[in-house]
Amino acid sequence: MINNNGGDSTFRKLSTINRRMFIFSAAKAVVFFGIVGRLFSLQINENKKYLTLSDKNRLRETKLPPIRGEFTDYFGNTIAGNLKVYQLHVVPEQVENFKHLMVRLRDILNFDNEKLNLLFKKKNRQKPWETLIISENLTWSEFSKINFYLHELAGAKPVITVGRSYPYGESYTHVLGYVSQVSTNDLVNSEVIKERNVPGLRVGKSGLEKFFENELIGTNSIQRYEVNAYGKRINQIDYEQGQKGKTIKLTIDTEIQKYTSELLKNRAGSISIMDIYTGEIIAMNSSPSFDPNLFLYGIDKEKWKQIKKNPLKPLINKTISGLYSPGSTIKPIVALSALEYDIISPNFKVNCRGHKHPLELYGQKYHCWKKQGHGYMSLQNAIKQSCDTYFYEAARLLGVDRLNETAKKFGLGNVVLGKYFNEKKGVVPSTKWKKDAIGQNWYLGETLINGIGQGYIQTTPLQLCLMTAQLANGGYKIYPKINFDENLDSLETIKNKISEKMTSIDEQQLGIIETGRKLLNYRYDEYQPLFRNQENVKFVLEALFGATNEVYGTSYASRFDDKKYQFAGKTGTAQVKRITEEERELDLKTSEIPYEERDHALYVAYGPYKNPRYALSIIVEHGGSGSATAAPMAKKLFKLVIDRHKVRESVNEKKYLEI
Repeated sequence: MINNNGGDSTFRKLSTINRRMFIFSAAKAVVFFGIVGRLFSLQINENKKYLTLSDKNRLRETKLPPIRGEFTDYFGNTIAGNLKVYQLHVVPEQVENFKHLMVRLRDILNFDNEKLNLLFKKKNRQKPWETLIISENLTWSEFSKINFYLHELAGAKPVITVGRSYPYGESYTHVLGYVSQVSTNDLVNSEVIKERNVPGLRVGKSGLEKFFENELIGTNSIQRYEVNAYGKRINQIDYEQGQKGKTIKLTIDTEIQKYTSELLKNRAGSISIMDIYTGEIIAMNSSPSFDPNLFLYGIDKEKWKQIKKNPLKPLINKTISGLYSPGSTIKPIVALSALEYDIISPNFKVNCRGHKHPLELYGQKYHCWKKQGHGYMSLQNAIKQSCDTYFYEAARLLGVDRLNETAKKFGLGNVVLGKYFNEKKGVVPSTKWKKDAIGQNWYLGETLINGIGQGYIQTTPLQLCLMTAQLANGGYKIYPKINFDENLDSLETIKNKISEKMTSIDEQQLGIIETGRKLLNYRYDEYQPLFRNQENVKFVLEALFGATNEVYGTSYASRFDDKKYQFAGKTGTAQVKRITEEERELDLKTSEIPYEERDHALYVAYGPYKNPRYALSIIVEHGGSGSATAAPMAKKLFKLVIDRHKVRESVNEKKYLEI
């Protein structure tokens, strides 16, 4: 009998082996096809993805600082531009021994260890491939020296680029402001700056540089280059040129702006000049100032200390942020207000009896500036000779609240160029204001001193300029601006807009209308009178002519006999310290009074008197008398302003009013 147990056992073993081999082979096949499938996927399906990743490792791009737009004056002269700047850059990843290179550069450029340590800190904060700026403003000598030793400075790259330049230095500082390095606040507050921020970027820190930042900044140029496996740059592949920032044209005349700087040299104060119809700012200067070029690459600590400690406060833009009592320059507004409300008439008279017989109220004495008094004064003579006693009485009859209303119509107590600058509003007091601000009732005596521009009232020089401009144009509202408006109405459009208002305007205003009708760049849809009775404005303007051009006028010494240059204005002297009776009796000269206790000198004016076109305000801190200090400056200014009028008009394609 045959025993099959051994065969079965062998069969079972072979069967098991075969199954295992099959499973193993199947597993191998699965793995094989899986690898093939993955390779196929990598080669075909995900090829683009990995090529992109490979290119990212192979290709790099660097954003370069954008080229900043420029500022020009009314005539196209560059007042903030760009110039050639020599710099030294290093890309750390391209340097074999960074420390050795920095020590060598220190020796060549002769900078100290403090700067060396700062460069190491900057390098550690950046990516290895990001450019490290060693020096932002090399002299030509330093730049040449670097190029001479370049063979032993592997990784160092001399660069010619552009940087900010202010060719007129201090003359435009408080208008333009300045640019400097990007701060954390800049990045937080501006998405545009954040997006375009690269080493070497400079942004506006104050003034118009800051206001127009988004228009000026431009776009980054982009440099694309290839690197090897070690991240070292091999060659440049592409260069995408960025767009330069916009050029901003201002309304300012540089020749006049420079001259205001000369007039205010070594003085603290402000000068503003405005077109009385268009509201264009012709000049706007605050003194003392500082050179904005000092801030471009980091100001020296000692120079910064000197600027900050200067007692005349050069960092303050006095034109828009300096607050002053207007003194007697407010008297035309007091007169207009009293006439408008029918409180007084042009023939209303007051007897001014001088220091021996001052006006007394609740035990307080109110003196006129003229020791012997003016005698009986009508309104016109009171403006002409600036009689304090007359305006004490006019203010008393008028009341502070009505004066407040009129003053605000003319721009006092409100910002003038607020959208451009961080401007102060000042104070035009009222009974409500005092209650809200101080928690006290208003007193009649405060109304009296308010009527001569003292007490709580505080104005900026630019507000006084606007006030005067709106008086000079016949009492019509204007909208000041400092950037030139390209969107000009056609002459025909202007004629149509003006004609719609002609029916409500009397004959006296036709001359003003004719002037305005020929002017461009003006918002005629808002050409609105500030008063019911424009005859009152005419009366006050005639009084201001007398104040400058007639005997006994407070600025008679500064008059022009030539009618081409004749102007009209009002002097002002603002006390900065209360004068006691004892001090009044001493009758001290200005030179005998400590500087910080001397009165501020003020003057507001418009000209030429026939067919007026420009208004100005001048404030000289602690300058003493407005007639002795500020008015002579106005005389010099009007000569230049009127001479340059035709030059200014020639800029426009269309001819309109000639003086």
